[in-house]
Formats: sequence, C-alpha cells, structure tokens
Amino acid sequence: MMVLDTHALLWWALDPDKLSRKAKTALTRMEDERGWVSSISFWELAIKVERGQLELGVSVDELARRVARSKAVEIVPVDTDLWLASVALEWEHRDPADRVIAATALQRNVPLLTKDQILHDWGGVRCVW
Repeated sequence: MMVLDTHALLWWALDPDKLSRKAKTALTRMEDERGWVSSISFWELAIKVERGQLELGVSVDELARRVARSKAVEIVPVDTDLWLASVALEWEHRDPADRVIAATALQRNVPLLTKDQILHDWGGVRCVW
C-alpha cells in the first residue's frame, strides 16, 4: 500500500510510460492491495489546467470520477486532521499540496510514490520511485 503523489496518479491513470520501472512494479502491487491519493491532488491538477500549464485530454472532474470508480485507489479527503498534520511537519517546504500529500502518507504509515526530489531529499516520509 502507498500514497500516490499527484504526478504519479496522473501518469498511472493517463501516461504510464513516464513511470519508472520500480514505480510500475509498486503500482502493480498497489492495484491488488489498494492505495490512496489525496483529494488535494485533483485541486493541484485543476489549478495547472486552469493556468494552461497542463493538458489532460479529459476534464479533472472525469479523471476524479475514474479514480473514484477504481478498485485500486481510494481518494482521501483533506480534513482538519490532515491540514493540521501538514502544518506540523518539520519541513521548510511551503507547497501546501506537497505538505498534505506527505502528511497523508505519514498518517497512513505507508510510503509515498513520488519522483519529486524535494520529497526524497527531505527524508520525513518514505519515498518510492
């Protein structure tokens, strides 16, 4: 089991060729064991689409519906506990999405599937890529 970072979710759902071999293996296992994605990932994708920084080929709403129907990934709502856990992280990084996603992995005590070097370098959460 693991939490998917936003780009890992996107590539798993729409562009698997961008995944590393280790990430593909982890995702294959996850499809049997179940994983999580933070709802903030859909917010993050929607912001990038709105700003013209990302073209998905489907709407963010449709992507969210597809993921919600998936048996492999559960969407975790960002609630008060997660917001507070993200603020309490001993980490200088200011990106709220990264903080919430890291807090989600820590709350569930599972690794985070991410290519993001900032998260790997921080060391506050176990990362897989």
